[in-house]
Amino acid sequence: MAAVASPTVCAVCIRAHMGFLASDALRGRGSGTPDEWAAATYVAAQLEQYGIAPAGDDGTYIQRGTILQPKLKAAPVLRFGAPGAETTWTYGQDFRVDYFPALTFAGPLQRVDADAQPDPAKLKINKGAVVLLVGKDRQKMRGITFGVLTGGAAAVLLPAGDRKSWEKKTQEWPKPPQRLEGATGGLGSEVFGDLVFLSEDAFSQLSALPEGTPFRMDSEVGETEKSYTWNAVGKIEGRDPALRSSVVLLTAHLDHLGVGREVNGDSIYNGADDDASGTSAVLELARSLALGARPRRTVIFALFGSEESGGLGSTWFQLHPPVPMEQIAANLEFEMIGRPDPKYMHDTLWLTGWERSNLGPALAEHGAKLEADKRPEEKFFMRSDNFVLAKKGVVAQTVSSYGLHKDYHQPSDDLAHIDFQHMTAAIGSMIGPVKWLVNSNFTPKWNPGGKP
Repeated sequence: MAAVASPTVCAVCIRAHMGFLASDALRGRGSGTPDEWAAATYVAAQLEQYGIAPAGDDGTYIQRGTILQPKLKAAPVLRFGAPGAETTWTYGQDFRVDYFPALTFAGPLQRVDADAQPDPAKLKINKGAVVLLVGKDRQKMRGITFGVLTGGAAAVLLPAGDRKSWEKKTQEWPKPPQRLEGATGGLGSEVFGDLVFLSEDAFSQLSALPEGTPFRMDSEVGETEKSYTWNAVGKIEGRDPALRSSVVLLTAHLDHLGVGREVNGDSIYNGADDDASGTSAVLELARSLALGARPRRTVIFALFGSEESGGLGSTWFQLHPPVPMEQIAANLEFEMIGRPDPKYMHDTLWLTGWERSNLGPALAEHGAKLEADKRPEEKFFMRSDNFVLAKKGVVAQTVSSYGLHKDYHQPSDDLAHIDFQHMTAAIGSMIGPVKWLVNSNFTPKWNPGGKP
């Protein structure tokens, strides 16, 4: 009998998925909204059509997580200076909080000149410091902010942008971090500091403050609201009794930012690249793997909700997995593959944390157009759902080709900016290597010191 040819990538399927998921009809698939639920329901329907078994709640493809949202009793207060002689700043007048994983923080001031950092990846942050970022290049200041937030800082202080944006963002108090019912934390909740923007007058006051000046922010929580997030989960049971308990998990996040601040007449944050592209990649891999003989290993497909609000969907999945977590041999997350990265050859993808495990090199050896992440200062390994699973021991890494384009988290991240040739070729290049992975007895392992 002649060998059955491997299925090829379906360009029409990819365009169809993208056309729906990134359409205005889904209103940006906001985290924990009915639009996210609609996206999860669409993904569930595709998995069912492919003949993939449900692995969600009660024999369905949908896994629903319960989110708890605390509310503040009063606006946060920021203070600095020696006890007894502190200066107190007012929320909305002197400062605002845009990222709020810690309701309170305290630490000594550390001044960091962004212009003087030739290699942001080697930036040294004093653990627990309140870091004041200064510099003439505002873009560079924003560029290293994430590295500071994850580098041990209790908080980062930055100059605010335009006054109109300031007034809009301070109309409401910041929201404390959401948490899941029966759990604490989410994506990066243990390692991120608060992001604080200062008014022009407030920022100028700090120019003469000495290093080590004590800072602290206080806030008080009141009542809690309950809402939900939705994952779509399916499973192909492995055919090999010796390997079926070794699970390969293929994931992406199906949510985005929803409807928000209007930019150039557009208020729908479609999230075409982030992350309708990754969701479409997982669906195409699911279609391909569902054809022909079942893989030797079990394969689980999980499309997570509420990544944008702190990895809550992936955290819920990790707390309620369809198989024991120790059976998951590897996780490949697909995140922002809709456009090529200018640092790489066209159609090439990169893998976060390449040096941390033997997974990336093994996939590349079997034909994946996959290379190491060339932007370690961005700490991408910690910025997607894979990190939730990696912290639990799973060899979990993210496939991407995000090139720091200006449409990130903007309404302009829409279908018009997707490079379908790149995206289709990139997904197609992963089908063979993923088929090898799910049919092999290769054991992905963390390299020494690679496990987070």
